[in-house]
Amino acid sequence: MTKHMLSTIDNPYNPFTEYDKWADFDEVQKGYYSAAYLGRVALTSHTLSDEENDEERERAIKEIVDLDPFGLYIRVTEDMVIHPIELPTE
Repeated sequence: MTKHMLSTIDNPYNPFTEYDKWADFDEVQKGYYSAAYLGRVALTSHTLSDEENDEERERAIKEIVDLDPFGLYIRVTEDMVIHPIELPTE
């Protein structure tokens, strides 16, 4: 099982426990499409084992967070209490 999921600093929902609300905020309200972004970065494959795919998703999440020039993305865990940071509007 994946230990982390990708989220943003302003999303008030935990994708492990409130995925539908998390996805609505991420995609509909903000237009980030974080799950799709992760899908483009993670080099997963049906030819890899579940464990290998999980490791690749973990690597990709770390890469996205580490290389994020705006500090928008974070790694979250299932038991993490989310304290969103409100971003300024344009």
